[in-house]
Amino acid sequence: MREMNTDLRVIRTKESIRNALVELIEDNGFEAITVKDITTRARINRGTFYTHYQDKFDLMTKCQEDLMHEMADIVQKNLPDQFEDPGINFLASKPFSVAVLIFEYLDTNRDFLKAVLGPKGDINFLTKLKEFMWKNLFDSKNGPLNKLNMLVPAEYLVSYISSAHMGVIQQWLLGDRKETPQEMATILSTITLEGPLFAAGLKKK
Repeated sequence: MREMNTDLRVIRTKESIRNALVELIEDNGFEAITVKDITTRARINRGTFYTHYQDKFDLMTKCQEDLMHEMADIVQKNLPDQFEDPGINFLASKPFSVAVLIFEYLDTNRDFLKAVLGPKGDINFLTKLKEFMWKNLFDSKNGPLNKLNMLVPAEYLVSYISSAHMGVIQQWLLGDRKETPQEMATILSTITLEGPLFAAGLKKK
């Protein structure tokens, strides 16, 4: 019971620190934030902060890594199932289940993502996401995609996929977010599976 209470306290403390980081990014921008700002906003002492993080950069990095690892876990657990039947017919009205799961996860973490992807956040985060996508989709033994089956060099494919997908995600998160995660999964699946020309109405099936 004591270990459980300790774990819960750590989780709550880290949540408070992350929430403080998000609020401060929106108020002042990441570059202007100090550890003192974070501890004051989170209502913790500096010793508690340094128990978990080295500085604000370590905090940002670990928050980003946690998010990327959780997204990678969703993809790796669900993406292979989409390709078990090579003759499966994907319809835009039935988006990838993994896309729905990803957008639901993004929606849950939208405050952090809006802050870090916004103009006051971390300009290097998109590059980190591309590198992480490459590592987990292509450059991994457990990755769901096989470079040997590709019709174009993998590095160009992952650059295209990551840039296009992150553009759609940014537009959704930083805009007014009228669409639900399910609707966004349909939109992204339509563009990915059918191509931008089809999505623009310039090409028929």
